[in-house]
Amino acid sequence: MNELALENQICFPLYAASKGIIKRYKKLLSPLDLTYTQYLVMLVMWEKEMISVRDLGKKICLDSGTLTPLLKKLEQKKYIIRKRDLNDERVLNLYLTDQGQNLREEAKSIPPQVAKIFSLEEEELNRLQLITNKLVRNLQKLEEA
Repeated sequence: MNELALENQICFPLYAASKGIIKRYKKLLSPLDLTYTQYLVMLVMWEKEMISVRDLGKKICLDSGTLTPLLKKLEQKKYIIRKRDLNDERVLNLYLTDQGQNLREEAKSIPPQVAKIFSLEEEELNRLQLITNKLVRNLQKLEEA
């Protein structure tokens, strides 16, 4: 076996799949005026309604330098509000606005459309999600070490 052959690398199919998935999301999110990374933030906000920027960054694997302009744009769109924590002014908290909550309804159609695009059986999707989540957790542990 040629260890350096492209088809023998685990990184390439993950990279190619990720690019393809994000490209499809871009088309689906365009009517909502959201980028893929803005969508990730909104998914967390719909779940939490309030979260610190630090915790959000950990959850979606983005650093504060990447998050700051993204969050400013979401605030300009009136989907979130950024406020300093009353107990610790170093902490910046994010709050979901009513407008941001209303966007949730429009976004509900995205996951089923994406699942159709994948053309995978439900069991395959579930296994894929389990394996990729495990991979992400393992990589995060390496970062923390």
